[in-house]
Amino acid sequence: MHEVPRLLQAAAALSQLLRDAGVPHAFHGNVLTAVLSSAPLADEISCVVEGGTTHPFRRVRQACSGNEDFSIVSSPWSNRLHVKYQKLIPAIDIEILVAGEEGPRRLDSSTVMTMGNVPFLTITEFIRAKVKAWSLRGRDLDARDILYAMTRYWNRVDLNRIPEQEMNDFAKRYPAVSPSWKELRRKYGMWVLSYL
Repeated sequence: MHEVPRLLQAAAALSQLLRDAGVPHAFHGNVLTAVLSSAPLADEISCVVEGGTTHPFRRVRQACSGNEDFSIVSSPWSNRLHVKYQKLIPAIDIEILVAGEEGPRRLDSSTVMTMGNVPFLTITEFIRAKVKAWSLRGRDLDARDILYAMTRYWNRVDLNRIPEQEMNDFAKRYPAVSPSWKELRRKYGMWVLSYL
C-alpha cells in the first residue's frame, strides 16, 4: 500500500515525460478509486501507453532515458515493463500496459479524463479494463474497484463499452452490483435478465 499523494506525484512526473515525448497515455489501477473516494492509500498504479508506429515499451524507454528520477525494469520473458520513480523512498513502481491489450486501443478525449495534472482512464474504460482483468484473474482487488465504480458512477458509464457477458458473470458473483448494472441496462433500453 502506498499513500495516494505519493502515487500521484510519481504519476504526474511520468506523465510530464510522456507528454513531452508526445506519447498518449492514461493511468489506471485502484489509485483511481482511491482518488475518487479520497482514500489515503492505494495498492496499484499502472500506465496504459499507446504505441503508434513504435512499440509502447520503446516509447516509454525513450521518454525516460537520461532522467535520474526514473529507472526502467523490463521482464522480456513475461512481456512486462515497469518504471520506478526513485525520487521518493520507497520507490514507486508503475507498470506500463499496452493500449489495446489493457485499456482502450486509442487514448483520446473520449477514453481519458484528467484529474489534477494526471490523465486517467474514464470511468467507462476503467470499469471495462477491470471487468476484463477480473474475468481473467478473479482478483478481489479488481472486484472491489468494479463495485465501487459501478455503484457510484453507473450513470456515467457507456454501456456499449462494457463486456456484457463478463459483467453478467460479475453481477452473479457480486450481487451488490446488480442494482446499478440493472439501472444502466434500463437507461440504454435493454431488457434486464431475470437473475438480476
